[in-house]
Amino acid sequence: MALSITLHIRLTDIEPEIWRQVCVPADYTLAGLHFVIQAVMGWEDEHLHLFIIDGNRYGVPEDASGGRPISEEGNVRLSHILMEGETFLYVYDFGDDWRHEIKVESIGSKPTELRCLDGKRACPPEDSGGPYAYSDLVEAVRSPKSADPEFLDWVGDFDPEKFDQDLANKRLKALTSSSRH
Repeated sequence: MALSITLHIRLTDIEPEIWRQVCVPADYTLAGLHFVIQAVMGWEDEHLHLFIIDGNRYGVPEDASGGRPISEEGNVRLSHILMEGETFLYVYDFGDDWRHEIKVESIGSKPTELRCLDGKRACPPEDSGGPYAYSDLVEAVRSPKSADPEFLDWVGDFDPEKFDQDLANKRLKALTSSSRH
């Protein structure tokens, strides 16, 4: 019986990679995984999202568009649909189109707590234009004298190289106390 799942989550179309490694209880639903991804990546859950697993779409059915059905993510437990070595997609913010490739690294038979094991680089700020505008954002932060001052004020103290694992785990701890799984 699967009790834990270790996942590697990376933003696609970004170089160098922005990624996280997390250990999630296997009884979490896809809805719970959505909140885990939001917490460890640093997103603020301000936009629509969607999982695509084996060609099936999961999310919030009310968010369906284009007549393509979306299955309710809250009804699907990770242990029932994920297999070791499988890769699937999580899309966040359909306007910016942040695509997260998620690989199931391992499925464990020992209980474990929800936690972020590792990661690299900061998550882009919300509404920053998606992966194709991201290099412009990084350039502006690295060369502030040539960047628009209003844009820099909006970005704030964003450091693209910084990943705070302790903060990611604090955010996950807040999830477990709110029972969003």
